[in-house]
Amino acid sequence: MSAGDRLPRIVHPPPGPRSRALALDLERFEAPGVNTVAGGDGAEPPILWDTARGANVHDVDGNRYVDLTSGFGVAAVGHRHPRVVAAVRRQAGRLLHGLGDVHAHPPRVELARRLAGLAPVDDPQVFFAASGAEAVEIALETALAATGRPGIVAFDPSYHGLTLGALAVTSRPGFRAPFAPYLHQHVRRIPFGCPPSALAAALATTSPGGAGAAGSVNAAGAEGATGAASGPAGAVLVEPIVGREGVLPPPPGWLAGVARLCREAGAVLIADEIFTGFGRTGRLFAVEAEGVRPDILCCGKALGGGLPIAAVLARRPLFQVWSTPGEALRTSTFLANPVACAAALAVLDVLEQDRLPERAARLGAGVAARLAGWSDRLPAVAGVRGRGLLWGVELRDRQSAGAWVAAARRRGVLILAGGPEGRVAQLVPPLTIAEAQLAGALDLLEEALAG
Repeated sequence: MSAGDRLPRIVHPPPGPRSRALALDLERFEAPGVNTVAGGDGAEPPILWDTARGANVHDVDGNRYVDLTSGFGVAAVGHRHPRVVAAVRRQAGRLLHGLGDVHAHPPRVELARRLAGLAPVDDPQVFFAASGAEAVEIALETALAATGRPGIVAFDPSYHGLTLGALAVTSRPGFRAPFAPYLHQHVRRIPFGCPPSALAAALATTSPGGAGAAGSVNAAGAEGATGAASGPAGAVLVEPIVGREGVLPPPPGWLAGVARLCREAGAVLIADEIFTGFGRTGRLFAVEAEGVRPDILCCGKALGGGLPIAAVLARRPLFQVWSTPGEALRTSTFLANPVACAAALAVLDVLEQDRLPERAARLGAGVAARLAGWSDRLPAVAGVRGRGLLWGVELRDRQSAGAWVAAARRRGVLILAGGPEGRVAQLVPPLTIAEAQLAGALDLLEEALAG
């Protein structure tokens, strides 16, 4: 096997002594909001990554793992892909930093052109961002300004980020509760995959206070706070497949129905493809599985190949709300950083030239066949679902999920548990993972479950 295509090798049971020591040092100096640093909820301290290549991660204690997290989905083309590294080196030798929204640079122009040509959005323009949460905020601001309607329909469960604007539309109450009084007060939450009648009702009337108040579920299945109605919703924000909050594909045809209802109601459809975009689900973008063309699409994570960059693509008329005289209404110092743009261009080349979306679909079919019997044969497994190379294995309870994650790590396989109750283990390998490596990792995961 070549570098990055190897099976696990554990020389010090993780977390090893150096990982433990560095985690303690970091706990002293880093704010406690990053609760995984010290191993929250009584969990073991984390391992600390030292190097990574392809689907392999090496920790500071010399252990080698197969990474089925892709670094939160970022390493879709694999960690430290040679073509991405080469592009970064070339660009770093020319221009490390531009001047935000004032002076652009050629990689930014080319990346905007490439993204506009790939996006399943009619006559799109690009608005660059530094993170997925910022992309969501740009999308929401665009929709609110373009429609003049304050109401936003979001789904439960969903995850869109933890900055103040994105937090208002993220579903988990535990994330929102400390900041509830300060969040956008015109959000109505309805169940992901709900009947059309529930979405139609939510589009027609959005009650204020939904983002922060406890709310209640009405006969249509929509959660909303009590209070005077604020009129029809201006935006619907949806993940084509729910990612972090449980890996939930929608019912067949549901997404197309959402798009149709948005058109009828004059609401802007925003697709959050930050996790699902760039080949993860077997298509370049997950909305393409149903032929849906959203008004606005958010992307990020895999785009930068390891560097922070995100983008919002929207129909040209919607973005005209930002055409105001004077200084830019939304920008940032590191907007469309030259090195990140160069990395993103290399990622797009790799995705196209190596046909990685098609590869994800093919490997995903094998994963589906492999996991199909787990819920029957393995008592801890409650269900399995996914598409392409995005899979969720639902365990019976949070404790079982946590134990599986730890047992997998001891065997050299990295997975994460997510979902509102923390019991859905996510299998999100690089799209470039070697077939033998993927099969070996699944063997070890099954062994950890059976043991």
